Amino acid sequence: MPTSFFTRRAFIAAGCAIAGGGASDLIVPAHASGLEPTRTMRGGSNNYLPDAPIVERIGGGGFWMTGTVRRAGDGAPLPGQRIQIWAHTTEGHERDPHSHGATLTDENGQFRLEMPQIVPAFGQPHGHLAYDSGDFETVFLRPVMPSASSTSLEAHFVLQPA
Repeated sequence: MPTSFFTRRAFIAAGCAIAGGGASDLIVPAHASGLEPTRTMRGGSNNYLPDAPIVERIGGGGFWMTGTVRRAGDGAPLPGQRIQIWAHTTEGHERDPHSHGATLTDENGQFRLEMPQIVPAFGQPHGHLAYDSGDFETVFLRPVMPSASSTSLEAHFVLQPA
């Protein structure tokens, strides 16, 4: 009996893709149409404190907030961009000034900041991040962790020039 590489589910998914996007999408080679800017998330600016200091670490650490910052359109990494981070942690509430800190992106547009373990606030373990330096439009993010026991959280910014 011959082995089929296509399952019924894959066949139906392919049919839906053709119906939804048109068969021309399957024939034309893929190309970059431009990276869309990140939109501010609802609740992202809650307890924001302007001008949080750039720090090596927030509190005692043990949890990592990481991510990237790229330019809308071409997706180029943006080095030297200031990202502010704050959260409800084992060491303080997200409105406490000592629960806020900022870091800069490296030459690859990546950032990484250690902070205390994030704990649920209003039933959800989540962090807050902001780009607010002025060269690009301000963006606030509020990513939710998959689990309260996670020891890291990732967030990615695609910025539109101001």
